[in-house]
Amino acid sequence: MIVDPALLQVFADPFPNGLSRYVVGGLLVGLGATVIYVGTGIAAGASTFLESTLSYVSDQSRFKRYVASRGWRLVFTFGIVLGAALFAATVQSGLITTSLYQSGSTGRLYELGGVTLWLTEVQPWRLFLGGILVGIGTRVGKGCTSGHGVCGVGSASKTSIAGVITFLLVAIVTAQVVAALGVSP
Repeated sequence: MIVDPALLQVFADPFPNGLSRYVVGGLLVGLGATVIYVGTGIAAGASTFLESTLSYVSDQSRFKRYVASRGWRLVFTFGIVLGAALFAATVQSGLITTSLYQSGSTGRLYELGGVTLWLTEVQPWRLFLGGILVGIGTRVGKGCTSGHGVCGVGSASKTSIAGVITFLLVAIVTAQVVAALGVSP
């Protein structure tokens, strides 16, 4: 089968650093969601994991429905945070090199006591505001992009498909407006 090089370029343009990092990431997310579903029968969604973690500090009834399974959900939530921290401390800082990521291509590298650390260039208030908006969105959307996007679309849920289309359209429009306004991190 011969593929038109112009067609390949159309798919390559949105990914100037190559597709491999996205393919590897997607496979790992899919594997994780599969392991959780096969092991527990529960679709993996980060907002549900957050709700179960909040059941430790809140008496609200919506957080209490996950009390029976919150132990492993807490480990999952901790794993997300720890995984991101380890990636920043090793790969993003340049301690470990990989063809999937070019060290220093995002954020800034800092030297602290002989250790190279990576920090985002996004201002803290933007991270905070973004987190609040994402939290509101997951409540309004009855779940998050991981639950709807990975598990819901994978199981052909009409609600999830509609949710993912909405997420993507809002993200595309927001990115275009932000770029048109010249806003940078």
